[in-house]
Amino acid sequence: MNDKQPRIYIAGHNGLVGSAILRVLHAQGHTNIVTRSHAELELANQAQVRAFFQTEKIDVVYLAAAKVGGIHANNTFPAEFIFNNLMVQANVIHEAWRHGVRKLLFLGSSCIYPRLAPQPLREEYLMNGMLEPTNEPYAIAKIAGIKLCESYNRQYGTDYRSVMPTNLYGPGDNFHPENSHVIPGLIRRFHEAKVAKAAEVVIWGSGKPMREFLYVDDMATASVHVMQLAPEVYRAHTGTMLSHINVGTGEDTAIGELAALVAKTVGYTGRIVFDSSKPDGTPRKLLDVTKLTALGWSARMPLARGLQLAYQAYLSSLATLASPALPALPASVGTLSGEAAGVSLAWPQSVC
Repeated sequence: MNDKQPRIYIAGHNGLVGSAILRVLHAQGHTNIVTRSHAELELANQAQVRAFFQTEKIDVVYLAAAKVGGIHANNTFPAEFIFNNLMVQANVIHEAWRHGVRKLLFLGSSCIYPRLAPQPLREEYLMNGMLEPTNEPYAIAKIAGIKLCESYNRQYGTDYRSVMPTNLYGPGDNFHPENSHVIPGLIRRFHEAKVAKAAEVVIWGSGKPMREFLYVDDMATASVHVMQLAPEVYRAHTGTMLSHINVGTGEDTAIGELAALVAKTVGYTGRIVFDSSKPDGTPRKLLDVTKLTALGWSARMPLARGLQLAYQAYLSSLATLASPALPALPASVGTLSGEAAGVSLAWPQSVC
């Protein structure tokens, strides 16, 4: 252990973003890093969080722990999403302050912005309109996290910063058939359709909504970059309360185009069918990344290459997927036209 380095705690180090932040910090030579699994530390339990900070003497916190999921999960478990996220955020931020942690990074979500806000989404659009109803509880929890950081900065002079990422994907993602985000969900379904030689994959919605996607290692480097900015530099771009900064690519893609690109990456050659009778969700959600660009950071991973890496990660994880595999699709079971059975994928379940 190098006692000259700051003692860094990554909350959620086993998750998609937390594991990527851990990789970036290790690559920079940081060795004084503290992690705890969910089994070792229940962040929704204030007594456990208080004891942890009292014992570990943390200098810096990356708060990447959260209960996350797509629209299906948000719609099904709204109480769990708002309660768990509020409790985790309140406990970590408050106990960090109580135990002298002056520097913390809170990771939010672009779901915080109004459903029909002007595009691209600027930081100042926060709380200027109605949220997307399907994930409102989760969004409110994330807004509360931003305001917690701002309020502690205002009252106690802490340096608690917030970054709002767009839709993330990459190694460490969740490939659950119902609760995953859109890219891992598409990867899994197209792969299974390819293996089963299914004639078509049916996707909910028109395929017209636009979404922005950021490779998770880009998100991690952005997080570390923002965290390592001098206080006066960060303050110059966020104001005296050290508010939030968007993290994205500045480019978006239609869901239909994304589906075709994922199919090509996976090697699926069947038909892609869009069920326009199903909801589309928010029409567009593109982040304005002007502030982050001015601070010296921009995304580097092209979407096509990122999808290749994400598919490789999925193939590597097949043997250890936590969720049960979907039943094989029998290619001999036909529809009325005698073709192979299709695969139904409700993409709006998977995008904020």
